[in-house]
Amino acid sequence: MGCGTSVATETQGKIIETDDTVKTPCPALTMKAAVLIQRWYRRYMARLEMRRRYTWNIFQSIEYAGEQDQLQLSSFFSFMLDNFTQLNENGPDLISQLLDPVVDPWLGRETGYNLIPVPESYSGPRLSFPLSVSDTSALLGAFKEQQTLHARYVLQLLYETKKLLKQMPNITHLSTSYTNEITICGDLHGRLDDLLLIFYKNGLPSAETPYVFNGDFVDRGKKSIEVVVLLFAYLLLYPDYMHLNRGNHEDHIMNLRYGFTREVMQKYKTHGREILQLFQDVFSLLPIATVIDGKILIVHGGISDQTNLDFLSSIERHKVKSALRFPRRSLEQLDIGQSCSQMKRGRSTASSRPSSSCSHSKDHRTPSQRKRRCGNRRQDSTVSTSSSSSSSSSSSSLCSPRTPSSLSPHPCPSPRMPCNVNVLQVPFLDSLSSVAPPLPPQQDLEWKQIVDILWSDPKTQEGCSPNIFRGGGCYFGPDVTQRLLLKHGLQLLIRSHECKQEGYELCHGGQVITIFSASNYYEEGSNRGAYIKVGRELVPRFYQYQVSRTTRKLTLTQRVRVAEGSALKALKEKLFSHRSELLSGLQQYDHKNTGNVSVSEWAQVLESVLRLDLPWRTLRPHLARLAPDGSVEYKSCFEDMDSGIPLPQVTPNMAETLFRYRTDIEIIFNIIDKDHSGLISVEEFRHTWRLFSAHLGVDIDDRAIDDLARSIDFNKDGSIDFTEFLEAFRVVHKLDNKDQQLNEKMNGDRCS
Repeated sequence: MGCGTSVATETQGKIIETDDTVKTPCPALTMKAAVLIQRWYRRYMARLEMRRRYTWNIFQSIEYAGEQDQLQLSSFFSFMLDNFTQLNENGPDLISQLLDPVVDPWLGRETGYNLIPVPESYSGPRLSFPLSVSDTSALLGAFKEQQTLHARYVLQLLYETKKLLKQMPNITHLSTSYTNEITICGDLHGRLDDLLLIFYKNGLPSAETPYVFNGDFVDRGKKSIEVVVLLFAYLLLYPDYMHLNRGNHEDHIMNLRYGFTREVMQKYKTHGREILQLFQDVFSLLPIATVIDGKILIVHGGISDQTNLDFLSSIERHKVKSALRFPRRSLEQLDIGQSCSQMKRGRSTASSRPSSSCSHSKDHRTPSQRKRRCGNRRQDSTVSTSSSSSSSSSSSSLCSPRTPSSLSPHPCPSPRMPCNVNVLQVPFLDSLSSVAPPLPPQQDLEWKQIVDILWSDPKTQEGCSPNIFRGGGCYFGPDVTQRLLLKHGLQLLIRSHECKQEGYELCHGGQVITIFSASNYYEEGSNRGAYIKVGRELVPRFYQYQVSRTTRKLTLTQRVRVAEGSALKALKEKLFSHRSELLSGLQQYDHKNTGNVSVSEWAQVLESVLRLDLPWRTLRPHLARLAPDGSVEYKSCFEDMDSGIPLPQVTPNMAETLFRYRTDIEIIFNIIDKDHSGLISVEEFRHTWRLFSAHLGVDIDDRAIDDLARSIDFNKDGSIDFTEFLEAFRVVHKLDNKDQQLNEKMNGDRCS
């Protein structure tokens, strides 16, 4: 096709004339071409959307699996502190210091920060209290310029914030009659750029622009200190117009895994310990809910069928330093729980896995592989604390640790307090007598209410069930939401806690809104951030944004490809860390040792071992090759991955265990390394690894541990550089190494 003119073109001395006439295309052919193009485009966009969705599912499943691991680690700490120290006078001091730190006398003095000199060379902001607008403006400017606030001012800011929060109620009540609109923000997770963009688009906190920040200010991002310091500064400046709710990451045990503790110690090497202890106090004093005009309830996670706002208003919230720290129980109470658990096991009851709002999976596990959702070391019962007023109610669930018999006189008890029964059968002479079960202690009830508020998620199904996907809190259905709203005269529940691709999501018939304010949470371009504005009419309006330095230059396809590559890389590392379990399960189907199994069998084994609820058949082309007969060459799953620095003294079984629990081991090492030198003694390493291997339930003898300790003491000085140790136990992607070598070679050729 072309225009209707005749053009003469001279090429290599020859004159070529085009046709004077251009044939008019047939309308039918034009329509057919348009339909084909439209069909191709729709298929292309559908495939792109499919890739975007499974990428999202991979990120979310791995994130929640990490939270389960953290709950397991904290339950290990709790068990060691509550029980092992009672049985052994030489208990693990490091765990005691972590969970119940002794307050330094230095911290007891209100003017202790005055003892810290500020050198004249310090070029950052110098704060004066009470804070003024010029102080907060100086903080904003300094953080934009990558400056760090001096430790003296951080401590003073935290002291002032602590004094203010002590005066605040558990539930903050706001009114729109004094302002036009209230802005509600979700998780920030240390993303300073998102906070600054919100302030730029919506305005700085003031009487005209009040804010509610709904928890999870810290962890994961690299600027958590800056984010939380700014929020606390504006809270001190405008206590009536700046409001903060506690999130599940305002928790010193969560901070150990997800980066805030490490960030504080890196930025404040001298006074980091004092700063962390003050943060622990301040986080525990944050309000746990906000109510606007008596109609809109704002909490970080969600609710359960036992959430009681009146009871929440009366609890002493500061006593729950960590929602992951189980209430302390004596051995006598544990014996009661154990006997109750044995009675329950005497009856043949079966429980099905509760379904979540985002997944509906069937159990395709082989009989030899059937296990709880919590994985290999999550085979004990789910930790719950339920009220005796409801025999069928769900309870806050926290996975409990595998407890070897060598560490306690009894097996790990069922942590339901009390058991989920109306009466307790106890032996009396030659018969059983029914008595009322003991009421749960007040501290257990308070702890449970806070766990539900901080950790729960909505689901589409009716009812309330333990949130075994995350490992903590519960899933609550639309009926639970409606009952709570009716009971307290509310219209709407706003919560955060879950990353959403558009930054927000409505469910339960519009009665529940999830708001998430950290854009690019999983990967650059993975999701938008959003905030809500509510006026006197109480109709929420949503504002979306995305912090971007590179994604604007990328097409939609390129953004999906980048996020997909990052998600598949993380998933392959997960496969590599469970290699022996996967191979063992797959070989049960490979009776002739061909190295091949059917696609269905391959998918079943991966789901039964990893329990990630992923579309394995869809992901198969990215993870494993097909044989000519259509079966899966299952060993190809691990071909493009390798270990870091090979240590010949380490057995394959132990190496895989170290790969899998690398993050947990790093947390424990950081606790031991009090001066943060990066070095621990060989004896500390041996002792810690023995405790942790007992927690994992893995059978590794002392000789293997000693061999490992000697092998990583490279200079034979009796100390271990655990940075090098962790480097040895990380997954290396061979394709990344090849690309890096190719780039280096190309750069070298250019230079030459």
